[in-house]
Amino acid sequence: MNVSLNTAIVANVHKGLTKGKLAKRIFFIILGAILMGVGIEEFLVPNKILDGGIVGISIILSHLSGWKLGWFIFILNIPFFYISYKQIGKTFALSTLLGIAVLSATTLLLHDVPVFTEDLLLATVFGGIVLGVGVGMVIRYGGSLDGTEILAILVNKRLPFSVGEIIMFFNIFIFATAGFVFGWDRAMYSILAYFIAFKTIDVVISGLDESKSAWIISDKHKIIGEAIIARLGRGVTYLNGEGAYTGDDKKVIFCVITRLEEAKLKSIVEEIDPNAFLAVADIAEVRGGRFKKKAIH
Repeated sequence: MNVSLNTAIVANVHKGLTKGKLAKRIFFIILGAILMGVGIEEFLVPNKILDGGIVGISIILSHLSGWKLGWFIFILNIPFFYISYKQIGKTFALSTLLGIAVLSATTLLLHDVPVFTEDLLLATVFGGIVLGVGVGMVIRYGGSLDGTEILAILVNKRLPFSVGEIIMFFNIFIFATAGFVFGWDRAMYSILAYFIAFKTIDVVISGLDESKSAWIISDKHKIIGEAIIARLGRGVTYLNGEGAYTGDDKKVIFCVITRLEEAKLKSIVEEIDPNAFLAVADIAEVRGGRFKKKAIH
């Protein structure tokens, strides 16, 4: 499908977005899809290394039939576009269609371009990284480049398995098939590339400064709170709590930090009160409030 047509359709759906935000979303979905196409056609496929999901099936079918990869990627994802349109929503479905259309077009255009490297390890590592950056970018801006996740979400409602487990089983089947088609060494390289891409996607979606929430219970809550403000530059909130076993009133310190500040926070708490209760958890997103870091001296 023509990319400009996709842009027009998505623009019509996103009437609530400003033109700037809409343009930004479209730009990064297109850029992410192009990067994934580069990772596939310039690193993985020429070296007979697979990705997981629908793209992995498309690579196998392309190898066996001689048809270009881009056609399989687009055709096999059409049913999942329809399902996502019905089950998840127009915005996600149209963003996904845009991404898949650009991905398919990119792989078609790059099909005859000379490969970047024939070294299997370099192709695996850099192919996984480039692919992961592209996929992560598209997911971060509200789209998808593979129908596997959509299928897993729907099947999850009928089977006693999580979405992650269903995707894992699906990919095990794909990589096992790759072992018979391309050889078991290529299947192992494919698993390595998939793992690298998976980790890269996490970094792109969450960012290097991934946010974490911290809950601290201590009799020295005032001192710890003031130390966090002074030494980390982070705001804190004091919550009222009650010990279920003792019935004593407790003060709970709540604050949001980045991943890079976690070690410093633990050091502050242990230094002031080695017996304090400390719980740290990942946060998917932080908005509003006073999360912005204050100046520290």
